[in-house]
Amino acid sequence: MKKPLQDRVPFDLVIFDCDGVLVDSEVISCAAHAETLTRHGYTITPDEVLERFLGVSDREARQTIETELGRALPDDFESQMKQATMRRYADDLRAIPNINEALAAIDLAKCVASSGTPDKIRHGLTCAGLHDLLAPNIFSATQVERGKPAPDLFLFAAGQMRTAPARCLVIEDSPAGIAAAVAAGMPVLGFHGGSHCRPGHGDRLRAGGAVAIFDDMRQLAGLIGQIGAN
Repeated sequence: MKKPLQDRVPFDLVIFDCDGVLVDSEVISCAAHAETLTRHGYTITPDEVLERFLGVSDREARQTIETELGRALPDDFESQMKQATMRRYADDLRAIPNINEALAAIDLAKCVASSGTPDKIRHGLTCAGLHDLLAPNIFSATQVERGKPAPDLFLFAAGQMRTAPARCLVIEDSPAGIAAAVAAGMPVLGFHGGSHCRPGHGDRLRAGGAVAIFDDMRQLAGLIGQIGAN
């Protein structure tokens, strides 16, 4: 009889990014960001938002933009951006295909570690029908000093879940997230199956340090088992 996954792999915890890994939200978020930033004098397209800020926390992205603008964005900028994003979520957001089956197939502890704000993460997971599968183990970059690509968020999530970093496996879709996992000393799988992923995206994730890449969530449990075997 085949052993359960938890008895075959050197991991106790799987840490999932949210946007682009659990929910297919990156295209929606980038459109909302571009619309809001352009309205405030920082002209940018959704594709440029995707290229420059994928996986970067809202706080780090804002600091970069304000430096380039030479002035501060409005105090309520985050609120404006959140409202624009959530309006689009209600109509357009979907779960990543086959993520429910993937979660059910992994008999290891799971949590979420996302660059989004708690409200955005909660709303996105709820719209996609995933919140109750993962709550309360949901962590946000707002809970740490530095967002991705710094390791702080993944280390915080591991601490909250009482798991040594070396016993964690991260699932990420962004170069910033891959870098954060590598810096945290955690092996990371690169997912490039979201609607935002362009040709060559998986290669970027592998080059950044992903131990393997995949584009279909039905592959995830098998990949975790393969890593354990190796």
